[in-house]
Amino acid sequence: MTKSAFNLFAGFLILMSGALYAQGERKYIRQGNKEYYDNAYEDSELKYRKALEKDLSSYEGNFNLGDALYKEKKYEDATKRFIDLSGKKTDSKDLAKIYHNLGNSLLQSGRVEESIEAYKNALRNNPDDLETKHNLAWAMNLLQQQQQQQKQQNQNQNQDNKQQNQQKQDQENQDQQQQQQQEQKRDNISKEDANRMLEALQQDEKQLQEKLKKQMARTQRVVVLKEW
Repeated sequence: MTKSAFNLFAGFLILMSGALYAQGERKYIRQGNKEYYDNAYEDSELKYRKALEKDLSSYEGNFNLGDALYKEKKYEDATKRFIDLSGKKTDSKDLAKIYHNLGNSLLQSGRVEESIEAYKNALRNNPDDLETKHNLAWAMNLLQQQQQQQKQQNQNQNQDNKQQNQQKQDQENQDQQQQQQQEQKRDNISKEDANRMLEALQQDEKQLQEKLKKQMARTQRVVVLKEW
């Protein structure tokens, strides 16, 4: 059973007595009822609103307008209408119908937990209504499914976060190792360079000493051979 299959309690009081179809509020309610039964919900809404212009406190006008809004899938508007009615009626049977329709409107709006409370209120006023019991069971099952899905999503998200954190940690460790290797390599290169420089200096010094020795030797020979 889908949510769209939920039935409304119709508040239409279409009696054969011509006295009830007088001018004004009752006239527009009658016209609105006819449009509603013909599935012309927008037209029925207009008629019910005209009826309320005549008598804003009309229970039938408000209730039927809520039904029409629901059929037009104006679930938020229907919800407000039934909530308003629930605060004005004390008759148990009427309250049961109001809360039943309120539960349907809330459910269609995605407000599952609130719809469950509305169905419970309907059953408090009419404990024997099987359709309300059925809708309540359906809404409670839907809520359980949503909670399970949310729990699974949270678990998946936590798992994803753990994997991301592990990947981040692994990357940081890898970067640290690479940095250490680079520093070690630089240290090794520095030692090698230092050794080469030292060897080069030693070689230069050796060559310089040999050059000086040769120059001294030549100078000494010249002095010895020259005679005055």
